[in-house]
Amino acid sequence: MKISLSKKAFAEFFGTFVLVFMGCGSAVLAGGHVGFLGISFAFGLSVVAMAYAIGPISGCHLNPAITFSMFSFGKMNGKEALAYVIAQIAGAITGAAILYFIANGNPHYDFAANGLGQNGVNGGSPDGYSMSVGLIAEVVFSCIFLLVIFSVTSKTNPNSGMFSGLVIGLTLTLIHIVGIPVTGVSVNPARSIGPALFVGGQALANLWVFIVGPIAGGLLGGCIWKLIGND
Repeated sequence: MKISLSKKAFAEFFGTFVLVFMGCGSAVLAGGHVGFLGISFAFGLSVVAMAYAIGPISGCHLNPAITFSMFSFGKMNGKEALAYVIAQIAGAITGAAILYFIANGNPHYDFAANGLGQNGVNGGSPDGYSMSVGLIAEVVFSCIFLLVIFSVTSKTNPNSGMFSGLVIGLTLTLIHIVGIPVTGVSVNPARSIGPALFVGGQALANLWVFIVGPIAGGLLGGCIWKLIGND
């Protein structure tokens, strides 16, 4: 049965909402309890949950870098890609807005100090990494992420299928375990746009790093898969 573009777009909206609300929420609402490792799993498990919930509907991109890479390598058309990206950004903004509302219910929450799980470089980096290092890290992490996605969703991969969502989610967890101290990890422009629009300041000024880096890395990951894959 053919699934309408509107249903696919809404699935992407909802899935990206869940990713931002749960992933960034783990940092804002529970970061002091679960630490970087818990935050890493929150992002990864959000993708796993949505992969099985909405994957059969939209493919569960939740990420403009994934969508742009899939479009660039001929796996979806331009109209579909545009609808996905708009839905993903809207979902991320909605997730950040609801997270902000809930966080404000805590009398100890300080928006200026705690933020909304935004990504950052220089002073906004958890461990103070520079802009150039943060950009390179985002390119590399996104490259790895997209290479795995292209591989496990390939029709020629005998291991693709019911475990693809789990592999992709665990890959995102791994990337967060390594990368949170560097930039907070984006690998997803929508995930970065949502919180940055509310936080403003340096989060918004440096947002380009988390748009350019993931998209460039996603394209690089697709190119590598073209070299080594069988599609």
